[in-house]
Amino acid sequence: MGSPATTLEYESIQVAVNGRVARMVLNKPPHNFLTVKAMREISQAIESMHAAREVRAIVMEAAPGSTFFCAGVAPADAAPGRAFQMMEAFQGIFKSMLEISKPLITVINGPAVGAGCELALFGDLVVATEKAQFAQPEVRAGVFPPIAAILLPHLVGPKRAMEMILLAQPISHLDAHRLGLVNRLVPEAKLTAEVDAILARITDQSSAVLEMAKRVMFDSMGYPLAEAFQRSANLYLNQLMDLEDAQEGLRAIAEKRKPVWKNK
Repeated sequence: MGSPATTLEYESIQVAVNGRVARMVLNKPPHNFLTVKAMREISQAIESMHAAREVRAIVMEAAPGSTFFCAGVAPADAAPGRAFQMMEAFQGIFKSMLEISKPLITVINGPAVGAGCELALFGDLVVATEKAQFAQPEVRAGVFPPIAAILLPHLVGPKRAMEMILLAQPISHLDAHRLGLVNRLVPEAKLTAEVDAILARITDQSSAVLEMAKRVMFDSMGYPLAEAFQRSANLYLNQLMDLEDAQEGLRAIAEKRKPVWKNK
């Protein structure tokens, strides 16, 4: 019998941990604007998952009744007088997302605009419906998107990143999927089933191995290919091979049975 669900209440988000999955809900519909406080709560909630060894995946989604996944930074906190506090809190979200070793899935069932677009696309896996739309309109307000300006050239190439940021035109769910910004595009009616299927596959794996796989991808990003190969090999030989689960997985293949993970 599984452990009972644990719900953590914040002002702007809600976090529920149920067995191997933590669900984070942006809970200020209909727009789910990111206030400085909301950003700090998101960072805090993600960071709290480090110690939750039973959790193998995190899902981030909008609350029921939301028109947007996230419409960006709250207007009051986007003002010049709040720029320092806003940027510090905003960067804190992405720092926590980078550092969390567990796969983080963003579920997009509405427009993701500005900072909301950056938040959506920074997920390790992005699942979207026909209601999804992605936009970086910041230049129209006289600023630029600080995370997207770094992230998008890696995801879609510099030319398309320039187009998204400099023209400030939204892209559809279909274009986002075609460009590789979205992993899975599903009808809204099948969204829950698709997310559950993804979670079933992830949570059936060793959490220790998942964490190391994610780590090598992020740690190697931006390095020349030869150096990235070497970093990956070093991690494989010097850390992965020391894991009990790596040894168990290889034994299970040889013995033609399902592995029994110890997550060590």
